[in-house]
Amino acid sequence: MKHENPANGASGEAHHRVDTAGAGIENELDIRGLCGALWRGKFWIAGVALAFALMALGYSYLARQEWSATAITDRPGVTRLGGYYPQQQFLRNLDAKAFASLPPEPLSVSAKVYDEFVMQVAAYDTRRDFWLQSDYYKSHQEGDAKADAALLDELIADIQFTPRDDGKKTFDSVRLTVDNAAAANRLLRQYIEFASQRAAQHLNGELTGAWAARKVFLQSQIQRQEAVAQAIFDRDLNSVKMALKIAQQQGISRSQTDTPAQELPPSELFLLGRPMLQAQLESLQASGPRYDIDYDQNRAMLATLSVEPQLDAALQTYRYLRTPEEPVKRDSPRRLFLMVMWGAIGALTGAGIALVRCKSQRRVD
Repeated sequence: MKHENPANGASGEAHHRVDTAGAGIENELDIRGLCGALWRGKFWIAGVALAFALMALGYSYLARQEWSATAITDRPGVTRLGGYYPQQQFLRNLDAKAFASLPPEPLSVSAKVYDEFVMQVAAYDTRRDFWLQSDYYKSHQEGDAKADAALLDELIADIQFTPRDDGKKTFDSVRLTVDNAAAANRLLRQYIEFASQRAAQHLNGELTGAWAARKVFLQSQIQRQEAVAQAIFDRDLNSVKMALKIAQQQGISRSQTDTPAQELPPSELFLLGRPMLQAQLESLQASGPRYDIDYDQNRAMLATLSVEPQLDAALQTYRYLRTPEEPVKRDSPRRLFLMVMWGAIGALTGAGIALVRCKSQRRVD
């Protein structure tokens, strides 16, 4: 049996406590030491923070500036549509009469006009064609095909259209971003007018085509009515001639029936007698084919359509709810924000440098 030495046991326990205490001290955060190290490295922290802030300041002067102007639009009033409104409404009324079975047009004339404007203002080709003809794009061209194509793509992306949201009660808006405030305001106004002109051209083209189509339709309808009336007239005329010939052959000089002439079948017309049949024949030859009221209305509408529609090149396809104005605040770069952000990054970098230098000095000591 071994007997442990009490002295040795106490000594081991004491060493174990010392080791445990030392490990605990090493794992603790020395706040005082950290603050002292940061204070001794305050010049590094301040210097690096200032250097980063100055670099951000220099970048803000060299970076491309971005200024944006915004416009909010809505459908135009009837008074802004000029002569387009009555002509389009005339065609709609004509369709409603000619095609009674078709449902009415769901959109009003002003809504249809504004829908065309919205389509044009949001279209890629409209934005592209606008920049290609603008002096702004021509003045920023570099003469290199790839660089100019990249510039054109960037400018196209700088025109952003946001459609209306009935849930959020927001209207259609257009935003244009360029490198100076005055150009942003001017170019946005020019772009909206450019899109409106394209919409007006398309609407006028549709009006001209619809006008010509209705004219052809009415001409064919009138020809059909005339053919039907002429066929009825020829049939009635032939019936009276045949009845008159029979009456002459049989020597019927007066009416042999009490039935009204319009109720007699063609085979019994000769019973009316030669004098009455002769009067009917002369009356038919003098009056010619008979037409109903629809024929007269179609002739009147065709006379109206024979005059070409009056196209309005200055058709206003929108109205402003927010007129573009020259922006007063730059979108990018945000100078103060950049200086504060990079100054904070510089301060953190300087603190890291100060802590590393402090640790290196302790190792040397």
